[in-house]
Amino acid sequence: MPRTMQLRTAAACALVLCLALAMTASASATTATLRVVGKGNVVLAEQSVKTANVKVKTSPKATCLGAGTGGSGKSVTVKGNTALGLLANGAKTIRRLAPISLTDHFSFGLGLCGIGKSVAKGNASWYLKINHKGATVGGEKAKIKAGDEVLWDLAPSYPYPEELVLSAPQQATAGVPFPVHVYAYNEKGQHKPMKGATVTGATGPTDAQGKVMVTLTKPTLISAAIGDAIPSAQEPVCFAGKCPAGS
Repeated sequence: MPRTMQLRTAAACALVLCLALAMTASASATTATLRVVGKGNVVLAEQSVKTANVKVKTSPKATCLGAGTGGSGKSVTVKGNTALGLLANGAKTIRRLAPISLTDHFSFGLGLCGIGKSVAKGNASWYLKINHKGATVGGEKAKIKAGDEVLWDLAPSYPYPEELVLSAPQQATAGVPFPVHVYAYNEKGQHKPMKGATVTGATGPTDAQGKVMVTLTKPTLISAAIGDAIPSAQEPVCFAGKCPAGS
């Protein structure tokens, strides 16, 4: 084969290899919203995370599923396009999420015991929801796609608590009341108006339709909460295009 033809063939092969690698990388990399609510309904994380395949070391101390069920101490690879992959990658840059305590004791998959200082004990367990619907498989098998909202909540017991979702206008005027609606989502992703929820800037709780009027004096991140329910994500309310810090 002439040298010119050899070079062209080699270049073509290299291009194909690069494209294959790029496609593999893009398939495993996912950007989604990660929400983590820990002990006492404290929000540990609420932001977009870009993830890829990540190695996580299991822990012999991860015994939340029973005595003698701790991890081997070996590292496991978690795929980036999963709920657990998003969490593990988020823990690399979000301090409050580290360390993640995992066990590989069981044949059915990885068990999650702790996220940062929030550790499952007694009847408590980590509840996983994707787009407000409870996952039916473990975190390392729960596939996610770009734009999904992944929620990990340290639920005190089963049945799991409802998740609050807040609906508010993106723009408002200082001193002028505007309506906000709060809904409660169950494990199946079904929702209903939430009565009695408190909302940032509201003078009272939500009514039977989940509605309340809110008045703000500056751009604000607002959220809703009630009892043991999972608090809503923070929603930014802007004034004349000026939005609150952190939004």
